[in-house]
Amino acid sequence: MKFRKVVTLAMAAVLGAALLTGCGSSTQDTQDNAAEGNTTASAESTVPTVTEGKLIMATNAYFPPYEYYEGSQIVGIDVEIAEAIGEKLGLEVEVQDMEFDSIITAVATGKADLGLAGMTVTPERRQNVNFSDTYATGIQSVIVKEDSDIQTIDDLQGKKIGVQLSTTGDIKASEDFGEENVEKFNKGNDAVLALTQDRVDAVIIDNQPALSFVASNDGLKILDTQYVEEEYAACIAKDNEELLDAVNGALAELKEDGTIQSILDKYLVAE
Repeated sequence: MKFRKVVTLAMAAVLGAALLTGCGSSTQDTQDNAAEGNTTASAESTVPTVTEGKLIMATNAYFPPYEYYEGSQIVGIDVEIAEAIGEKLGLEVEVQDMEFDSIITAVATGKADLGLAGMTVTPERRQNVNFSDTYATGIQSVIVKEDSDIQTIDDLQGKKIGVQLSTTGDIKASEDFGEENVEKFNKGNDAVLALTQDRVDAVIIDNQPALSFVASNDGLKILDTQYVEEEYAACIAKDNEELLDAVNGALAELKEDGTIQSILDKYLVAE
């Protein structure tokens, strides 16, 4: 991957002076960036990134509360963590929404700097990208209809299971119950819609999105039995060790000062 170094502090000072004496105003630019879900950091950075001065975050914005749309803006746990990292590194955060199974490819091929999408660290994914230190722990849960005869994980044998493509739910369900019994959807809410329409018998998905989906769809429930426990981390290109070290350094500081926990507490729903 080819990277460009961001401008030095001296150059930034010259450019800043030029902007202040010019006829244009930066107010509208700031408003435009905010409307697009971008966050401008207050300091310059020398960390190598795909686009000068930016930290491009790839995500799939249909995974509440980690990432979701609020109007036209993408918000959520992962967005706020990325913004906090960007502030530490002096980089403006740009969020790009894409299908979940495209995130690792976008990062590995240099189209994005890192992926944050409630992504679980797995050996298979490590073959293509590096992972930061973990920032959250989650579990996979099973959603069924309230009158379903599925009461335990064992009851899923021979049933049609809905999952989001390339997620942990997809990987584990395919391993445990067979590819022929797993229906894959690009978005988690599409899998839940299929459940409400009786096109699948159950949905396996991360617990926090599961809570949100059940709360917004009458007649659904989450099985008491947990399926898989997992750790979430940011994926970063293998040839950008400098960014990996910088992100890990930022995460360590954000954990130490309580920022990560405060973000999690803000969004996570009590069961």
